[in-house]
Amino acid sequence: MMNNNKTLYKYFAAFLIPAMMLSLGCKKFLDQQPITELGTDMVFSDVENAKKAVATVYSRLVGDAGYGIRLSLYYPVDNDEMQGPTGASDNDRRDIARYNAVSTNAQITNPFNQLFTGIEFANNCIDNIPKMKMYTAGSETEKKQLQRLYGEALTLRAQFYLEAIRNWGDLPAHFTSAANLAVADPFPTASNRDSIYDVLLADLKQASTLVPWRNDLSAIGDANDERITKGTVKALRARIALFRGGYSLRNASKTMEQGSNASVYYKIALDECTEIIASGQHSLNPSFRALWKDQVGAHVSADPNGELMFQASGIGRNGVADTKLGYYNGPSVNKFGNVSINVLPSYFYAFDSTDLRRDVTCAIYNVGADGATKTGLAITAINDGKYRRDWVSNPVIAPTDAVQYMSLKWQIIRYSDVLLMFAEAENEINGPTADAYKAVNQVRRRGYGKPIDAVDAKVDLKAGLSKADFFAAVVKERSLELGGEGVRKYDLIRWNKLASTIAATKLTLDSMSNRLGSYANLPQSMYYKNNSVADDKALWSNSFYKAAPSSTPTGTTKVTWMGTTIGTTSLSRYATGFTTGKSELLPIPQPILDVNFRLKQNPNYN
Repeated sequence: MMNNNKTLYKYFAAFLIPAMMLSLGCKKFLDQQPITELGTDMVFSDVENAKKAVATVYSRLVGDAGYGIRLSLYYPVDNDEMQGPTGASDNDRRDIARYNAVSTNAQITNPFNQLFTGIEFANNCIDNIPKMKMYTAGSETEKKQLQRLYGEALTLRAQFYLEAIRNWGDLPAHFTSAANLAVADPFPTASNRDSIYDVLLADLKQASTLVPWRNDLSAIGDANDERITKGTVKALRARIALFRGGYSLRNASKTMEQGSNASVYYKIALDECTEIIASGQHSLNPSFRALWKDQVGAHVSADPNGELMFQASGIGRNGVADTKLGYYNGPSVNKFGNVSINVLPSYFYAFDSTDLRRDVTCAIYNVGADGATKTGLAITAINDGKYRRDWVSNPVIAPTDAVQYMSLKWQIIRYSDVLLMFAEAENEINGPTADAYKAVNQVRRRGYGKPIDAVDAKVDLKAGLSKADFFAAVVKERSLELGGEGVRKYDLIRWNKLASTIAATKLTLDSMSNRLGSYANLPQSMYYKNNSVADDKALWSNSFYKAAPSSTPTGTTKVTWMGTTIGTTSLSRYATGFTTGKSELLPIPQPILDVNFRLKQNPNYN
């Protein structure tokens, strides 16, 4: 991108960085040598330079303003799984989590800008790659590689737009570069989100014809790494279709409304998920724990099952290109870490006692100065557990290292999500068929440590459920499987269940605080084993589901568990500012409104 385009960004809510100035993101593909200040004729002159341009698009997924921390950990919380940090109102991250954000909140503008920067970088690739001489006249390998790059740019633009729409609603439609848009309309109005979604769905349909399956990469000379493959394109198309057919807060009516022709979009989601499943290209890792500890925690670039379908990868240990996963959230190590995402007590008890996912999703400890010994936590201080500093390997981080950026990859789409989207869409269109049951039960069996393809009467969903009851089972299963992955809040919105779920969660937390009903029989105290290095239930000497012993067992330390502290900590700050008809969207950042007088603020924000 030439320098003379920089001034255009005041109109488009994005920071212009020359399209080849940064080469940031996942190792190998995105760990490229930067090329500075070059025109499009040089940038899009050959395959290698085009790869670097697309690498720059990938780079806008991460960093502090992307999935490095804000989009991943600030925005999706105070659902019915996780809540944001303790402390007083701050016109910052705490207020975002509690639905008290205002348009001048400092943590809203930069993510908004970065998403549109990603859209702009993608647009430059989309505008220019098909014009390259090699695109039509190169060798067969060159043409296939460039087609893949073009499809990747289309897919990344769709991801940036999905994230922007589900947080801010109706937005300007940017489907060509800023230079072209500025000439046509320097002050664009917001387009209806449904029309934008429809463009994205068409783009992804095209991209799926350009991007190969993961097992076909070697045929075009590409490595199997974190780059987008056909399965990713189809999974994202399914996800966007569900949002297009789902509910959202509409600017005109200021109420939650379902997208038009919802059945059409459920069918798109069903067809895409069906093709992914039938392809055999992706499967579940047999171990939920190994997936997170030995794959994500170990920075594996390509898992053998292909379950990690779409990842936002960071490098460099800095706020521009890396992630704070495992530092801002997860358990602390030697007192390093913010421990700012807490598991709600009600979510901990949503898991069955034999569901192995509980002790992966919920980390009930902090780690001592030796990097191994665990200290048990009260139920009100449980951390989310999928991104843990003490699980990071390759390389291992020493407990004395104060590093905040650990290059953990934010998981955008996993194959288990595909199975659950399939089950939801199949049930919506055809009811709870055998195929719908099969998809959910495969996820459940893995969660309980059972063989994925073997019928298990103790774990499988009960046969004969009604359509409504099967949907309710899918709603719960998505939470148990995808907890802490930034999915739940947006699921609840598209189902029009966020307001009712928050209200129900508050009632549950109150009952737990007062030990009412079934919560009266849960332990008031828990006892963790001294000097233990266990990172699951083996850390604890008594059961989470039975009354506590009358005295402290030898070699253990007592922590308060069930009781009034739930009301004075978890409940007292949980979703305190939520207002239906408002909080389903964030406010448009004030700096954006200041530079484009034709944009309007979202409903019920002053």
